[in-house]
Amino acid sequence: MDYRNLLPAGTCRLATSLTALALTVFSVTAHAQSWPTKTVTIVSPYGAGGSNDVSVRIIAKELESKYGQPFIVENKPGAGTRIANDYVARARPDGYTLLWAAAPFAITAAAGIKTPYDIHKSFVPVGPRVTGPVFLTVPADSPVRTVADFIKMARSKPEGVTFASPGIGSGPHLAAELFGLKSNFKVTNVHYRGDAAAYTDLVGGRVDAALTAITSALSHVKSGKLRVLGVASESRTQVYPDAPTFKEAGGPDIAGYGWFAFMAPAGTPAAIVQQLNRDANAVLNNPEITQKLIGLGLQPTPSTSAELGAFIDAEVKKWSVVIKQAGIVLE
Repeated sequence: MDYRNLLPAGTCRLATSLTALALTVFSVTAHAQSWPTKTVTIVSPYGAGGSNDVSVRIIAKELESKYGQPFIVENKPGAGTRIANDYVARARPDGYTLLWAAAPFAITAAAGIKTPYDIHKSFVPVGPRVTGPVFLTVPADSPVRTVADFIKMARSKPEGVTFASPGIGSGPHLAAELFGLKSNFKVTNVHYRGDAAAYTDLVGGRVDAALTAITSALSHVKSGKLRVLGVASESRTQVYPDAPTFKEAGGPDIAGYGWFAFMAPAGTPAAIVQQLNRDANAVLNNPEITQKLIGLGLQPTPSTSAELGAFIDAEVKKWSVVIKQAGIVLE
C-alpha cells in the first residue's frame, strides 16, 4: 500500500521541502565545522612592514591561535593593489585564500580602471574592517587654528593650497580633493614617498598642510612643531581623540580614510564567510588587539558582511564623483 495516499493533500510536498531545508542546514553546518583543516593564506596587497601588513599579521596570529591551523600572510604588492586583488579573485573559493583588501580596491573601480576582475562579481565581502583616519595638520606657526580658519585661508589663495600625500589617487589625496570641492578652494597635490618625509617638509613649511595618517606626525605634534586641526571622519576616533571632526571644527561633513578588510573569492561557502566574520569581529573587539591597532593609527570597525559590502559601494560612488569633478586621471 502507498501510505502517501492516506496523508492530507500537500503533506508530501511539505515533507519534501523540510527534508531539503534540513539538508541545506546540514551542509552549511558541515562547512563551518570543517573549516579550516589546513593552512589559510591571507594576501596583503602591500609590502612587509606597512600598516596593512602589520595589522593583518596581528589578526592572523589570533585566528591561528583560535583554530589551531596556520594563517600565513603572503605579500603581493604592486599595481595599486591590483596584483593581489587579481590573485585572490582567481583563487579557489574554498576559504583557504583570503584578501586583506585596501582602499584602492574601491578607488580603482571608482576611477573606471579596467581590471581582469570585477569587485562585485569576483569577490564576496567578509568583513570586518579597520579604518585609517586622516587628520588635517599644519605647521605650528601657521595662523590657522581651526578647520574653518583653514578654509578661509585656502580660499584666499587662487593658486591653491599644497597638500602632502602618498600619491595621486591615494586616499589622502582624494580626501583633500573632497575637502576642496566641498569648501570651494583649489588643491595642489604634492607626492611624497611615505608620511615621515611629508611631515618633515610640513614642519619646514614647504607644504601648507597634510591630510593623512597621524602616526608619523605624533612626535612633531607632541614637540609643538605641528598642529592638528581635525579628523576627516564621521566621528572622533580613538587614534587621536583630541581632534574634532571637520564638522565640529566649522568645516564640511566629510569622511575620507584608508581602510582594510577581509574579502574572499566569489563562491566561497556562506558558512565560512559567516564564521570568519564572527571570529574576526571577536578579535577586533579584544581590548588588547584594539590598542595594538590604534598604535598603528588604525580604528577597529567591526561589521557584518553586508555592512562591508554597502560600505564599499558607498566608497565607489563617493570617489567616482570626486575623481570626475576634480578632473583626476588615474591609470
